[in-house]
Amino acid sequence: MPGWMDLAYTTAGGVVGAAVTNYLSRNQERRQLRAAVMQQLLRVEAVRDSMCDIVPSRRESPSRHLIGARLLATARFGVTAVLEDGRDAEHTQREAISDLVVAALSAGIPRRVVDFAGGSEVRALQCEVIRVIDLRLGGVLGESLEELMTQCERYRQATAQHLLRALWHPWQTRLRMRARVRALRQDVAALHRRQEAAMSVLAQPEHIDALTERLGGPLSHQDPQRVNHPGPAA
Repeated sequence: MPGWMDLAYTTAGGVVGAAVTNYLSRNQERRQLRAAVMQQLLRVEAVRDSMCDIVPSRRESPSRHLIGARLLATARFGVTAVLEDGRDAEHTQREAISDLVVAALSAGIPRRVVDFAGGSEVRALQCEVIRVIDLRLGGVLGESLEELMTQCERYRQATAQHLLRALWHPWQTRLRMRARVRALRQDVAALHRRQEAAMSVLAQPEHIDALTERLGGPLSHQDPQRVNHPGPAA
């Protein structure tokens, strides 16, 4: 009888030990995946924060080192957004967002949530381009620029919080997904209209001429087929 009892305790202990080990292993993996998402999200935000100026675009630049379409703002005005270290802001952001997508999907975050987060950063960079162009022109947008930047930041924060909720509270996020997506689509549609209005003002002939002069032009307007014209969806 003692032999059977010893065997039962040994077997039970082994099962419990294996379960605990498996649980701790999964917990460690989840922590690593979450940490990777946080790291990549900070990296994407750092790109936007480091955007500092615009320069005239070179006609050969897009085909040489850029993959995919350019921002509507940079293509429309024939400029390139540059970071503090001189790198192309769009190219650097595209790489950072790509890495964020990989990390987020690996952590089990729904693709729709990731797309909103990445899209908001693209829109935020476009707002930075608009801000710098307006600065170069002496502030022709007036108070509407501040309203644009405030609205853009609110949208960016909302999408980032949506991603973080999906990262830390996945089941709650899935239950509320439809309502949150509906609200984000309304927000991005409003932001899109405000961006279009700002660019329409900046694109007036006298402003284009002034921008060309102040940047030491000429400005190189890109092929419309290569323009990233994000609609209100993300």
